[in-house]
Amino acid sequence: MTDVFGDLVGQDEAVETLRRAAEAGAAVLSGGSGGGMTHAWIFTGPPGSGRSVAARAFAAALQCAYGTGCGDCHGCHTTLSGTHADVRLVVPEGLSIGVGEMRALVLRAASTPSGGRWQVLVIEDADRLTEAAGNALLKAIEEPPPRTVFLLCTPSTHPDDISVTIRSRCRVVPLGQPSAEAVATVLASRDGVAADVAEWAAAAAQGHVGRAKRLARDPEARKRREAVLAVPRRLTGVGACFDAASALIEAAEAEAEAAVAESDAAERSALETALGAGGTGRGAAGAIRGAAGQLKDLERRQKSRATRAQRDALDRALVDLAGFYRDVLAVKMGAPVAPVHTDTAPLASAAAERWTAESTLRRLEAILACRDAIEANVKPRIAVESMMLALWRG
Repeated sequence: MTDVFGDLVGQDEAVETLRRAAEAGAAVLSGGSGGGMTHAWIFTGPPGSGRSVAARAFAAALQCAYGTGCGDCHGCHTTLSGTHADVRLVVPEGLSIGVGEMRALVLRAASTPSGGRWQVLVIEDADRLTEAAGNALLKAIEEPPPRTVFLLCTPSTHPDDISVTIRSRCRVVPLGQPSAEAVATVLASRDGVAADVAEWAAAAAQGHVGRAKRLARDPEARKRREAVLAVPRRLTGVGACFDAASALIEAAEAEAEAAVAESDAAERSALETALGAGGTGRGAAGAIRGAAGQLKDLERRQKSRATRAQRDALDRALVDLAGFYRDVLAVKMGAPVAPVHTDTAPLASAAAERWTAESTLRRLEAILACRDAIEANVKPRIAVESMMLALWRG
């Protein structure tokens, strides 16, 4: 049998909690007390820890015909494939989740489950809820329908990520960063990656399972990483700093464009077909002209998704760069820890001989400050240029 929690790497305690809750949920449906099951959950953890994986797996376990998350029944299969009629998955494509979208989702989640088990609303990146959207969700959580379960994914329970009032009404499932060893084992056993490549990718991805898989299998992802790790060598002056910033921004834009291009084209083609594109009957041309508003709305949503993809790609690059300076600091301090980037270890050792521990720490802090600035909606180019100058000065 296939376990729905099989892709949740290094989270044994969380898996046990969710298994017991799913069993309690099955007991509720059978008329039992269902202790351990509640209507609202928050999954927290660093990027790559498996927040959305855990939420989807738990949703599948709740819809499982056997109440265990067997992975083989119709409920498990359709939930994991995204086709279950009673499971709504919210994956924000833009920078935020608006109140209109949330009200529509809450209204749909309040309906009676068509399959007789649960209505489940999974919100990935719930930290992107606008204040109004959060209030709409809060009202639903405060007065939940009897068969509705809300599953929210956020980096933490800090008020910057999720409101205190929503947090107080949810059960929290904390996820830790899986070890490189656990990630490497999964890559080798599940995805057939060679052991040495799996170990390298797991270390380079810093516990992020999805990124480790991309690095192990995608040559373009490895090239982008190599370009990022070449940045410290390029910072030889003010002009070089601005050049490096431009290169980093352009690489993130190219990666994002490649990631969304196919889906954008497919969405536009599907909408145009639905609106009568290519039709030759009476009124076909007029129908297309009247659909301009819908096409414009699609373009707006796609632009928002592209912006989010660019931010995410740039953030991954900054995490890689931070890993290099962390390695330099570890060498400088003689810390008994393995390097994040084994392939740039000689460069990190050479830098440790030239830089003081204080200047290395300032460089690392400059990268973290850049990430915070971008998250606060500072223009990425301005934030990255400022960071590059700080890295050069030390």
